[in-house]
Amino acid sequence: MIRAMIFDLDGTLVQTEKLKALSYAKAAVELCPYNLGEQEVVEAFKDVVGQSRREVGKFLVERFDLVEKAQSRMDEFGVKTAWQAYVQVRLAIYEDLLADPEVIRRNQWPYNVALLQEARRAQCQIGLATMSHCPQATRILDILSLQDAFDFVATRDDVERGKPDPEIYLLVAGVLSVDPADCLVVEDSLSGVQAALSAGMHVVAVPTPFTEQSLRESSTFSDNKYRAVFVDDPQQVTTAVARIVDRHRGEQDP
Repeated sequence: MIRAMIFDLDGTLVQTEKLKALSYAKAAVELCPYNLGEQEVVEAFKDVVGQSRREVGKFLVERFDLVEKAQSRMDEFGVKTAWQAYVQVRLAIYEDLLADPEVIRRNQWPYNVALLQEARRAQCQIGLATMSHCPQATRILDILSLQDAFDFVATRDDVERGKPDPEIYLLVAGVLSVDPADCLVVEDSLSGVQAALSAGMHVVAVPTPFTEQSLRESSTFSDNKYRAVFVDDPQQVTTAVARIVDRHRGEQDP
């Protein structure tokens, strides 16, 4: 049976991906040596949504020719690479965007949060596996009054490799003492879905405007149709979860 549910945070429980995209865009415009629009960076961000800061930073620095301007800020931040300087510029902008708790509350995803609460009432073990770093994740959970909702929280600080590597999901399953095959993950990004499947888990994907295209274009769901479900309508997420739970129970019944 499904003994644990593991949730992603950004894009799954709260629309922080939108705020992250905007912060990367504003930082790129600040550093770009030519005329660049924020929306162009936001669109590019969709290609790396759900990946680590390092991966996102390197991708956008190269994509928009930010190396020289970012290098000029390295001493300011005490870093050794252009992408690190770019990320530091972006982090200051992101922290400003997060300064108003109402922004976070307005951007939570109600159906996935409701699923989380339902899973808790059913006494299922609950984990969180996020590529956000601990301070940002903690702040968001506090604002949403979800700081006590999880049996274990894993952030980017707890693993060496980010999604789509399965490390973070295997860490959560190990701490919860649950076999990965008995875990159900709720994700929004392709990299997150791939990480969960590589960990041997079941997964329900609830896309956002930032992740829908990459999820639809992927063969992940046709190749893993017994373990992965794509949810077109977020109102149907509970139904999709119930379908996986029933299927998993049927596979285990003699």
